[in-house]
Amino acid sequence: MNELLAAVRIRGRVNIRDDIKDTLGMLRLNRINHCVLVPETTGFIGMLKKAKDWITWGKIDKKTAVKLFEARGMMAGRKKLMGSDLKRLTKHESFESFVDELMKGKVKMNDYPGIKPVFRLNPPKHGYKATRLPYPKGDLGNRKEKINELLERMI
Repeated sequence: MNELLAAVRIRGRVNIRDDIKDTLGMLRLNRINHCVLVPETTGFIGMLKKAKDWITWGKIDKKTAVKLFEARGMMAGRKKLMGSDLKRLTKHESFESFVDELMKGKVKMNDYPGIKPVFRLNPPKHGYKATRLPYPKGDLGNRKEKINELLERMI
């Protein structure tokens, strides 16, 4: 069973090298506080490690992923993703079943062009610790399961 990783961009565009800018573009993390869900594969982990000084990531749990889709899921045309739209676009009855299929690796976000793969989040309540230091002291890099706490503060 593949795990699902959530990646959030923390730092902006100033003084960024071109190769890291390209990597962030491939991850679709073009702005601060944007979040994407990616499968835990060696290719994506390599991309996340390359951009570690600009983003934070970790393993997202099912409860947080469902909350993310319910609160911040968007469709093409800047429309909020509702349960009825999800059923029409994906043939899933609820957000829980859709997230369950995503986490099992049976479907990918790219399979549904009507659903935007990027979540636009608020800045976290009570702010970041430090946007230039790695995770235990700051907020950058791999934070494993602690990403769920950050996402809860940002939804």
